[in-house]
Amino acid sequence: MSRKESTFSNMVVTLFLVTLVSSAALGFIYELTKKPIEDALLNKRTLAFNIVLPEFDNDPVNEMYRIAVEKDTFSLYLGKKDGKTVGIAVETASQGYGGEIKLIVGFLPDGSINEVAVLEHKETAGLGDKILKSKSDWSTQFEGKNPEDFKLSVTRDGGNVDAITASTITSRAYCEALQKAYNALITGGEQ
Repeated sequence: MSRKESTFSNMVVTLFLVTLVSSAALGFIYELTKKPIEDALLNKRTLAFNIVLPEFDNDPVNEMYRIAVEKDTFSLYLGKKDGKTVGIAVETASQGYGGEIKLIVGFLPDGSINEVAVLEHKETAGLGDKILKSKSDWSTQFEGKNPEDFKLSVTRDGGNVDAITASTITSRAYCEALQKAYNALITGGEQ
């Protein structure tokens, strides 16, 4: 079998073919997994509504609206029972130590925090992941608190929040996300 001489044009053609096949495969896999990933995220969000909102009988996804506050856009979901708003869930995020922390915050009609659910985070295991209820009860300190008179910042910064030991950056990011959600709530309220 004769060996082909390695020329610039042969290398370019080979590189082009490898790139074309790789791109096509990547595009195919993306399209194949896009819908299941979207469905999983919607399911996770729906489960979060059941955690952060009081009992409701509507579909909060159908009662969703968006509001822009400063540079961010927030999704607000109304939870209703017998046609009356029982809570508003606000999707929010902030930059933590390991990456973005995404939360859904459930507010009662009076503006107080009902409960918070973590949608996504990349915080350090054993430290920053204590924002999860399955890891610690740290996040329960926000329940029933109204950000109007409960300062959502760590005590080191003059606030009312006890930071997670050795995870001040994560604690600050969590508080910032809650404050952003509250700002969206008071700006947008019930539309």
